Amino acid sequence: MTRWSVLVVFTVQALCTVFFISDILMTVLGLRANPIAWQTRELLELGAALGLFLGMVLGWIAWRRTHLRARNFERRLRAASGAFIDLMEDRFTTWGLTPAERDVAFFALKGLSLDEIAAVRETSVGTVKAQTNAIYRKAGVSGRAQLLSLFIDDLLNDALPAAQPMIAGIS
Repeated sequence: MTRWSVLVVFTVQALCTVFFISDILMTVLGLRANPIAWQTRELLELGAALGLFLGMVLGWIAWRRTHLRARNFERRLRAASGAFIDLMEDRFTTWGLTPAERDVAFFALKGLSLDEIAAVRETSVGTVKAQTNAIYRKAGVSGRAQLLSLFIDDLLNDALPAAQPMIAGIS
């Protein structure tokens, strides 16, 4: 539905809400001197029911679009994640990293500190420092930021597979 049709439905619902609330308040407070005609009341109630029904339909459409969009983004994220892992493995092989260096590089790219990497791998911090220095030397970088930027550059330079088209009706 277009923005204007949503605005019209919202306006109808708002007017009916104001009518019903004001009708109840005037009855409770005894402010109404003469009641409105039954035909007018029936038309207002019909408009309110129609507005509620249209609101329900619009809510379902909005939920459905959001659900499809979320599924599409999850699919694309899984594809990007898989491509990043493939890219990482390819780079690690090109650089000739040992299995231990691959682990350390992976944890470093995930953002773990040297102490955390040493704890996870059950090695000393000195060993992890030596392995990170070997990784940086083999990758031709001077530190973790440059190592990460190599992968970001690859991802930004179309190293990922082309994005799949969006699901029909979702933009």
